[in-house]
Amino acid sequence: MNEIVAIIRPKRVTATKEALESLGFPSMTAISVLGRGKQKGIASELGIEVRPEIIEQGKTVGKKYMEYIPKRLLSIVACEEDTELIVKTIIKHNQSGQIGDGKIFVCPIEDAITVRTNEQGEKAIK
Repeated sequence: MNEIVAIIRPKRVTATKEALESLGFPSMTAISVLGRGKQKGIASELGIEVRPEIIEQGKTVGKKYMEYIPKRLLSIVACEEDTELIVKTIIKHNQSGQIGDGKIFVCPIEDAITVRTNEQGEKAIK
């Protein structure tokens, strides 16, 4: 089993969720997060207009406009054989070629347990 952790733009969550659900992967956790990548918080990535005084303030304190950018963190636990399809689907629905498209991390999961039923392993995630 693997955990797929994807950090994506907030406006792409619905399309990503619908695509994964249509493939039979409806289970996920979505969390609103703040962060920045190599671009160091470029304001234009937000897709909204930032007031000029905020941009100037960022320049005067040596920052690149904003300290953090709003993102969504998706966590999906899946069988190993489904991981590649899930990752490709996330990329397909989030790749614009622009700075800030996001990151995906794939982490091994040792076990999963359903609290209500005590099911373990792959039974707990299917």
